[in-house]
Amino acid sequence: MPRKPRIEIPGYYHIINRGVEQRTVFKEEEDYEYFIELLCLHAKNYGIVIHNYCLMSNHYHLLIEIEQENLSKFMRQLNMNYAIYFNKKYHRSGHLW
Repeated sequence: MPRKPRIEIPGYYHIINRGVEQRTVFKEEEDYEYFIELLCLHAKNYGIVIHNYCLMSNHYHLLIEIEQENLSKFMRQLNMNYAIYFNKKYHRSGHLW
């Protein structure tokens, strides 16, 4: 049975995402920088305002504002693109988040 669609009402969201099994998802400074690049790129593409963020070694927090119902699409792109980068760089496969 598929899950119910997420409610995406324009407004502010505090988002937390953690690596699978609380694994480290940012190993080097370069990883943090690449994630921030992706965050800015996709925020611009989806018209999302980033008010604040905090990147920890095994998870991240975002405080964002959306005007359209596109939060799920934004998060899918951000997480997918970073996971592809991370898996290639560290020669691994499988879920990262």
